[in-house]
Amino acid sequence: MANKRQQDAADSLAPQYPIESVDNALKLLLLLGERPEIRLTEATRYLGVAPSTAHRLLAMLHYRGFVRQDPVSKAYLPGPSLTGVAFAILARLDIQRAAAPIMRSLSEQLRETIHVGMLDGANVHFVAAVEGPAAVRVASRLGRTMPAHCTSTGKVMLAQLAEAELAQLFPDEELERVTAHSIGSRTELEAELSRIRERGYAVNREESEEGVASVAVTIPTRVPGLRLALNAAAPQNRLGGAEHSAVAAALAKAAKEIGDQLG
Repeated sequence: MANKRQQDAADSLAPQYPIESVDNALKLLLLLGERPEIRLTEATRYLGVAPSTAHRLLAMLHYRGFVRQDPVSKAYLPGPSLTGVAFAILARLDIQRAAAPIMRSLSEQLRETIHVGMLDGANVHFVAAVEGPAAVRVASRLGRTMPAHCTSTGKVMLAQLAEAELAQLFPDEELERVTAHSIGSRTELEAELSRIRERGYAVNREESEEGVASVAVTIPTRVPGLRLALNAAAPQNRLGGAEHSAVAAALAKAAKEIGDQLG
């Protein structure tokens, strides 16, 4: 019923003189916001058009940089123009201000430091933070950039990517280590990402900083190409395996609220 009301509302706002090709191109961008990649057959079926029509639309989006095509799988992925638009919107969203009340409440509930991270290629950039109230706590990483595979925040976002995109981000088998506990190979990373997809959250066991552990979940957003995640970071002795599931559940609830705030 809710979907029907939304469709009726959308129909009532339809322009008087719609341009079908523009509408179909925008639909493809929206579809790319829901999936890590799309193929020509999926685009054809989704739009209800001939394969040649879908191919021309994707070719134009590729020409303008809104999509890029994997040379091996031939699937279409978010392109630099689309990511650029996403980051420009992000700069105006002011995530720190929008998420701060929710993050403060979560920090008080868990008694730990809370971060929001954004995936930027093979790195994670921390764009919002609230330090925990405990005397011994993890310091804020606001403004810092770290290798994504060495953090729970980065790993949970990497787990959303298609295999082809991961191969482009990590072309070499050997990976940079931040600590002795960091993941050091692409094979090890792929196995870890598989476990993350199964359980729905990522953990960090001193992989980015000695003595520090964290749990992270993704933040749902409607901006194509924009990936955000929420984490709780604590001293290793306060965030063992027994606490992971409960912390992840609290993070997931807060992440949905933040996603709703960001629109």
